[in-house]
Amino acid sequence: MIRWNTDRRKFLKAAGAFGAAAALKPGFAWSADGDTLRIRMEGDLQVLDPAFMIGAIEDVIMRGIYVSLNRLGDLREGSPWSPWGAEKIEQKDPKTIAFTLIEGLKWTNGFGAVTAEDVKFSYERVANPDNASPWAYQFEQLDHVEVVDERNGIIHLKNPYQPIYVVALPYYGGHIISKAATEKAGGKYTTEVPATCGPYLFTSWEQKQKVTLTANPDWPGPKPDFAKVEIYVVADDQAAQLAYEADAFDYTKIAVGEAAAVKASPPPDTTLVEAQSTRYQWLSINMLSPRLQDVRVRQAVQHGIDVSQILTGAYNDLVPRSTGVVQPGTPFARPANLIPGGDYEKAAALLAEAGASDVTLTLTVMNDSSRTAIAQIMQASLEQAGITVEIQPLDEAAYWGVGDKTQGDGYKNIDLVLMDFAGGVDPSENLVWFRPDQIGVYNWSGFDSPEYEASYQQIITETDEAKRVELSRRMETLMEESGGFIFICHQPLTLIHRNSFEPLIYPDGHPNPVLFKKKA
Repeated sequence: MIRWNTDRRKFLKAAGAFGAAAALKPGFAWSADGDTLRIRMEGDLQVLDPAFMIGAIEDVIMRGIYVSLNRLGDLREGSPWSPWGAEKIEQKDPKTIAFTLIEGLKWTNGFGAVTAEDVKFSYERVANPDNASPWAYQFEQLDHVEVVDERNGIIHLKNPYQPIYVVALPYYGGHIISKAATEKAGGKYTTEVPATCGPYLFTSWEQKQKVTLTANPDWPGPKPDFAKVEIYVVADDQAAQLAYEADAFDYTKIAVGEAAAVKASPPPDTTLVEAQSTRYQWLSINMLSPRLQDVRVRQAVQHGIDVSQILTGAYNDLVPRSTGVVQPGTPFARPANLIPGGDYEKAAALLAEAGASDVTLTLTVMNDSSRTAIAQIMQASLEQAGITVEIQPLDEAAYWGVGDKTQGDGYKNIDLVLMDFAGGVDPSENLVWFRPDQIGVYNWSGFDSPEYEASYQQIITETDEAKRVELSRRMETLMEESGGFIFICHQPLTLIHRNSFEPLIYPDGHPNPVLFKKKA
């Protein structure tokens, strides 16, 4: 991993806390009154419409300004779910779920009470294929929502959907929005939210700097411990750690390689959290690219990258290599990869067999120190296999556009992309992104397998765990056999926070500030 040689504490002492962090990001607030929670996220928001949001900071914000019927607990406790916007959720039979909204929920901006009709509108809007929501899979098995009365409804499914309580209801598509406000806004919106109903209000947004949430006085549920939440945008983990030490905020993820140093000499009044996350990292090898349509060339890339070098150089050997996108330590993960990698002679032989010479590929990566370091390791490894790699670092907004088919045919011309996604509790949440309908959305390998799609449809309805395990492992084997993937690791979660509170962290590794608890 690339490391800073500067001793942080000496730097801060010499420069002063204000000057040190102000150099990182203008606009930081430098004091907290005890009732303000300051957290850091990596990227800025783009869309606050749950049907079209991107992820990360957006879902953290939406956990505050909307409600979902249920919520998840902390990943360190197994992420158990419990009712949230609903006072009661009851599974009537495998395809029927009844719910009752908590009393007193109401929309801002004069849009009245939150009703079962809003739940119906929210879920069916995400599920409607005409809307092309990237989260439509979460409600793919939804038939319809029956409105019983203002606070009561029944979710009717086409088929039993095993992960509904941990995939659909508490996550992105499960956020409830106002039917009347959304329709008045034209049917969809981006960052101008027409109405909210959660524990917090969306108060202000300073682009690429800070989002501020303040407590909603009309929220009828348990009051959050902090009256204000400030979410700071800092892309780089190392810069964020320096800013934390300068008291710019109270909670931040840090680079994995920094955990040992923090553990040995933690900043004052700080707790280090180390946990197994569900965030998985892999190399996407695009079989739609003119340079990678021959499976032997893709296999040469698979053999030409020594993943062990990445695990050592970027992760200090703190994590094992992943055998797929499903997290290790669960029965759903495969025992081993088919191709161990690091066999340069095999890679060269495959290139020769394919008649491919002077192969040059572009490796697209998000522009931060950790990901760039991994890209450089891959570049050096593939060079030994006879493949030239040109690294293309992009900022977050540009990066997420390269594989987006709505922006043209550029997604067919990308070669290699270093990717990492926040995973879920159920294996289907990690496997869903590689279905055929995700090509040009989040499936940037162009992986198109009818068997994979059929297996996915089976795994979400199957009740026999042994069969689900078999399906999950087979799906990951299909991915690797296509030549479109190199599985790297499930990134460990390493973060620091002030001792004065206990955070609640979702399985995707992102916080839910609504449920942060002050310590006595």
